[in-house]
Amino acid sequence: GQVRLFRHLQSNPAFRTNFSSVPTNYAIPASARRNPFQNAPAVLILIAINVLAFLLEISAGGWNDPDVLHRMGALEPYGVVKGEYWRLLTALFLHGGFLHLGFNLFALYVLGPPLERAIGSIRFAACYLIAGLGSSVGVVALTTLGFVQAAQVIGASGCIMGVVGAWAGFLLRHRHAPLANQRLGNIGLIVAIQVAFDLSTPQVSMAAHMCGLVAGFLLGLILAPAICSRGR
Repeated sequence: GQVRLFRHLQSNPAFRTNFSSVPTNYAIPASARRNPFQNAPAVLILIAINVLAFLLEISAGGWNDPDVLHRMGALEPYGVVKGEYWRLLTALFLHGGFLHLGFNLFALYVLGPPLERAIGSIRFAACYLIAGLGSSVGVVALTTLGFVQAAQVIGASGCIMGVVGAWAGFLLRHRHAPLANQRLGNIGLIVAIQVAFDLSTPQVSMAAHMCGLVAGFLLGLILAPAICSRGR
């Protein structure tokens, strides 16, 4: 259901228009609208890394084997507390099946390139990774405090929600620009869909998603002034 809803949004001309450009006078070539990956190398590299990691999961024994995921670096909160800090990062590139991987990469494909063209590849990659790390740290903190139960957490969803949050923070700083409010409405719809999906699907980590969203939102607010200068 989550994938179908996102595909419906992406097929909507108004949605595509709202995310094909940014609310500044930073010009985007027409060729970039035809080829989403033009001037967006970070998105392409991140997609490739996620696909490669998934292929390694399959070759190592499959995504359904907790031992395989453990060896490959799944986020295990109490392991992190004991010093296995690499899991905060490695878990972001593991996925629990084709659908899990496919949705995250599709969302990155839709939302990532226009934001990367606006803020630059290095800033975008930093935003993606820092938001993902924020989601991992949030899960560890909430688990150790007893607010959530999480034995193993994997997936780029925290990073993707970080991109969504960065869009929200960026648009909020440019809310008087043309179409900014419409874009914020689309972001709100994406968040509502994600929350509804999380509440109806116990096996997903709502904590990771929301922590990534908040981290991305703060990063979007911080990066917005630099973007504004770039657009002049």
